[in-house]
Amino acid sequence: MDYKKIHIPVMVKEVIQLLNPYGGIYVDATLGCGGHSLAILKRLSPDGRLISIDRDESAIFYANRILDDSRVILRKASFSHLKEVLSELNIEKIDGVIFDLGVSMLQLKDFERGFSFHSEERLDMRMDQTEPLTAWDVVNKYPEQKLTQIFRDYGDEPFARRIAREIIRQRGKKTIDTCKELADLVKRIVPRHGRLHPATQIFQAIRIEVNREFEELREGLLQAVELLNSGGRICVISYHSGEDRVVKNFFREEEQKGNLRILTKKPLLPSLEEVAKNPSARSARLRGGEKI
Repeated sequence: MDYKKIHIPVMVKEVIQLLNPYGGIYVDATLGCGGHSLAILKRLSPDGRLISIDRDESAIFYANRILDDSRVILRKASFSHLKEVLSELNIEKIDGVIFDLGVSMLQLKDFERGFSFHSEERLDMRMDQTEPLTAWDVVNKYPEQKLTQIFRDYGDEPFARRIAREIIRQRGKKTIDTCKELADLVKRIVPRHGRLHPATQIFQAIRIEVNREFEELREGLLQAVELLNSGGRICVISYHSGEDRVVKNFFREEEQKGNLRILTKKPLLPSLEEVAKNPSARSARLRGGEKI
């Protein structure tokens, strides 16, 4: 798989303006294909350091190809273990951190990973493939009430109950094994609106459940702010209302505690030009803060 053909980092210009990297230690907490790391590296001073982490082994593998620089350290880890990673590197404080949330193109384009609507591979959706819980387990083992709750809470899906009921009905005949089977089931229930695939919110909700994304996010943000030097900055790109709500509320709480100064009273949005070039950026929301 050619990284350059599948990946366009989102809101790079805005991230660099907010983060303002130069000297010091910076963290890319969601390495992905390395786009934001590469942009930070271009601005980093000769004695600066960049720590890039990701829970997905494939992200580390691909990033090795473009981040061949003595200032960079790559580590496989979830950002909820940020303090642990930095402690192992004898780093007590950092000067900036970027979180680019959601699923990466590495995961979407690799049909074997079981993220894509079109994949006929087994449902998976694990960002860290050493974790036990898969999308197949959620779809085929969770009771109707729990499925409904997940679809509502994590996907804002108005047809949550009907979809959950249809999943249970289908499971009575045979297991729902592939992404395409699940996507086709949802398509029978949810009317299509514009370009958005009818199963988008359901896949999103299942992915969040499998990877414990909201819990991971809260823990990662807490650790990041604790680790920042005074004047250090945090940037977070989210892609749906649930994520953005977690980030917004966290920033407000930290501001009320006197720990953080919010730099973006409203989230920054991608330009129309960027969305035209990269449609996957259309739902991006960028928030930034500065440690007091």
